[in-house]
Amino acid sequence: MSSKDCIVCQEITTNDCISTEKQPKLTKTGVLLLGTCAVAFGSVYSVTVPFVLPAFRKFCLPFVPATNKQVKNVLKMLKGRKGSLLDLGSGDGRIVIEAAKVGLTSHGVELNPWLVWYSRYSAWRHGVNSHTIFTRQDLWKVNFSHYDNIIIFGVEQMMPQLEEKFSQELAEHSIVVACRFKLPNLKASKTIEDGIDTVWLYENISNVMLKHDKGKH
Repeated sequence: MSSKDCIVCQEITTNDCISTEKQPKLTKTGVLLLGTCAVAFGSVYSVTVPFVLPAFRKFCLPFVPATNKQVKNVLKMLKGRKGSLLDLGSGDGRIVIEAAKVGLTSHGVELNPWLVWYSRYSAWRHGVNSHTIFTRQDLWKVNFSHYDNIIIFGVEQMMPQLEEKFSQELAEHSIVVACRFKLPNLKASKTIEDGIDTVWLYENISNVMLKHDKGKH
C-alpha cells in the first residue's frame, strides 16, 4: 500500500471518529421551554381557530362590536315592538341583552363558541339570562318564521341571499332591522342616521317581495 493510500485511510478513519461523537442533548431547561412553547401554541390555536374558521365559509360575518350609537338606533326601531327577537351573528350579545331589557324574548345565534359563552355570562351579569338564549348555530339554518323581530349586522355580499330567505320565511307582521348594509331590493320603511351607524327598518317583507317578483314578469 502506498503512502498516499495510507493518508486517505487516515482521513477516513478520522472522519468516522468525528461522526460517531455524541450529539448534544436537550437540557432540562430546554425541554421545559419546548413544552411551554407547545402549550402556548395550543392555547393560541384553540382561541383563534373559532375566529378564523368563519372566514373560510362562503360569506364571512366577522365579529365587529356594535357601537353605542348603533345599539341606540336599533332600540329606536324596536320601540313599541313585542314578542320574540333574533339577532343573526350576535357577537358578544349586546343587542340581545339590550332588547331583553325592554321586554323582548331575545335569541342570539353565533358561530364562535367563545362569544356564545361570553354572551351567556354577560346576560347573567345584566340580570336578563332568563329572557335570553344564545346558541352556536349557522344563521342560514335558522327558521326565521318563529321570530317577530330580526336584527342583522351583515356584510354586503350576503344581503341578497338573506333578503330571499327573509321573503320565504318571515311572517307578515315580522320586521327586519338591518345595520351597516341594507337589503338590496327593498325600500326601507324607516332609516336612522348615516354612515356606519345607519339602521334600516323593513316591514311586511314577504308581501313586498311577492309584488317585486311579479313586477319582473
